[in-house]
Formats: sequence, structure tokens, C-alpha cells
Amino acid sequence: MEPKFWQERWARNQIGFHLPEANPYLQRHWPQLTLPEAAKVLVPLCGKSLDLMWLASCGYRVLGVELSEQAVEAFFSEQGLVPRISQRGVFKVYQADLVEVWCGDFFALGAEAVADCTALYDRAALIALPPLMRAQYARHLNRLLGSGCKGLLITLDYDQTKKAGPPFAVTDDEVKVLLGPHWAVQVVEEQDILGESWKFVQDGVTRLEERVYQLTKY
Repeated sequence: MEPKFWQERWARNQIGFHLPEANPYLQRHWPQLTLPEAAKVLVPLCGKSLDLMWLASCGYRVLGVELSEQAVEAFFSEQGLVPRISQRGVFKVYQADLVEVWCGDFFALGAEAVADCTALYDRAALIALPPLMRAQYARHLNRLLGSGCKGLLITLDYDQTKKAGPPFAVTDDEVKVLLGPHWAVQVVEEQDILGESWKFVQDGVTRLEERVYQLTKY
């Protein structure tokens, strides 16, 4: 899964993963994390998600990371924001109000860049990556974020033999293997969303479960 793959997806506007509203799971479960006011939230592979604005509207500082410059520019344009743009190492950083988005490869992000992030929100990162990269992603998260960090993770689980990702199927067992050694992992909601996902039905998928995890770093 090379960077070029995602650049081309954005260029062709193949962004079915983008939601036209803030994620309902985020709105339901984020308050239960009881984070301090103005906590800073890391959002990997954020795209142009409206979740960034929802978090900011709640008073949180947001640090998104996104590979596609087209997605980053679309986010600020669509939100009517004029960002300040600077260069931080290999990253081009866009910042407006409480939201900053680092444009570049998430795996190039250093711990110093997220030293003040005490929260994590992952709706579209883990499920965007094939198995070997998921393991790499989990290791990188473990290195980046400190003890006490809290967050939400949203995954999809289905029969991967029926449909190729992305989004990829990530089982509950895999989440526990990837994150369990470094995080307390708790399922807080699980839903079968197959009825809302006609493309999966067309491909012969018979089970499509969305899970929401609450995370706390040891």
C-alpha cells in the first residue's frame, strides 16, 4: 500500500470512506473519555474528516496527519478556514484556530511532534492499512504516545475473502494482539451495518461489523 495509492484515490475522488457529517460513534463515546479541557488529539490519516471540526467545536486542540495535500487543502477550503502554512521537517503544516494538519507520511512523524497529545482518535487509519502495515502502525503509535493517553478506535470486521480492502477487515483478536500489550482495550459498541453497505452486499459479504473501542495507554 504505497503512498501513490492514496494520492490517486483522492485525485479520482474515490473517497467513499469520507462521511458528510461528524461520526455518530465519536459523538456518543468521546465524552466518556473525560479528557481535560483543551486536551490535544492526534488523528492519524484524517483525510478531510468533519470529525476534526467536531473535536475542535468541543474545545479540543486537534493534530491531524494526512498524506494527501489535496485532502488537506479541501478540508480547510470546505470549512471556510484560511490556514497558516509552515514547514516542519518533511511535513507541510496547515493550522487554523484549534486545528492543525500535518501533510506527509504518518510513519515519518516523530514523538516530539506529538509530545503534548494526550488523546487519540482513529476512525480511518488502522482499517486503511494491510496487515503488515497495521503492525507497523501499531508499533509507531506505541512509540509516539505516552502513558495515560486515551482514545477511540473504530474498526470494520467482515470476511476478507469476499472483498478486498481497503477498508480492511480487522478482527477483535487482531486489535488485542496489536494494541493489547500497550493499551487497555475495551469494546464500547458493536453494530452490524451490512444493511447500510450495498457495495459489501454486492460482493457477497454476509457480515459487516463495526466496533468501537475505548483505549487507555499503559
